[in-house]
Amino acid sequence: MGEGRYARVTRVLWGILVLNLIVAVTKIILGVTTGAVSILSDGFHSLTDSASNVVAIVGVRIASRPPDENHPYGHRKYETMASLAILVFLVIVLVEVVTAALGRLRDGATPTIHPGGIAVMIATLAVNVGVVLYESRVGRQLNSEVLLADANHTRSDVFTSIAVIGALLGVRAGYPMLDPLAALMVAGFIGRACWQIAKEASRILSDEIVFAESDLREEVLAVPGVLGCHHIRTRGSADHVFLDMHVWFDGSSTLHEAHDASHVVKDRLMARYPQIVDVVIHLEPPPRDGAPHDT
Repeated sequence: MGEGRYARVTRVLWGILVLNLIVAVTKIILGVTTGAVSILSDGFHSLTDSASNVVAIVGVRIASRPPDENHPYGHRKYETMASLAILVFLVIVLVEVVTAALGRLRDGATPTIHPGGIAVMIATLAVNVGVVLYESRVGRQLNSEVLLADANHTRSDVFTSIAVIGALLGVRAGYPMLDPLAALMVAGFIGRACWQIAKEASRILSDEIVFAESDLREEVLAVPGVLGCHHIRTRGSADHVFLDMHVWFDGSSTLHEAHDASHVVKDRLMARYPQIVDVVIHLEPPPRDGAPHDT
């Protein structure tokens, strides 16, 4: 599962990298020739899509490495770190877009917009829509936060392109101030993408729970010989979860009996939740204070 998954994620990223480069270069050339700060800002936004693809490819390659002496839990979090690198690129372009938009608002220059330029923007928009749909679908199938983060990045590019196209139509209608205003809208979409990526990455890096305790407890208590469980902890990403818990057995049980039952618990949990890669179970008798067995 691991190597096949990582190979597919990498293959998707390489294909999207080529498309993003084509879109970015097209927008930047169009922005320079027309003088439209909104198109140029959108082009640099698309260029960071390409840069983030490169970072993601490197991150996924490292994440696919098996556990070693220095990384006994594996290298899975490097993929999450790659999504944080995407966040850094987004913040950089956010600052650049706001700076360019405010500068245009001050100088009041009017860009030159031709129907051909609008047609080119519509064509790049269609490419981005296709990228978002494809990358989001594969990202959900593979539970890859780096693909989903990159799809969010490109999704913000879709919304910005729509705003820019609307602004270009407004400029042709005699409202040049719509150009820098559209650039500021670009900044808003980028900021939203930054928040979404930061929230998901922080959830994983801060070891937020992945599965509800009540769901796991239900599976554990279904195993014969188990009297209860507590101290249930899960952490990791959606497709790479570590679980540990304390499971109660009757004090008269032999160590071999409790150990065998604990393996049944582990197998049952990993069958029910294939995202779990490891389960650590601590064997102990029920508490003497009369606490209920389901806590």
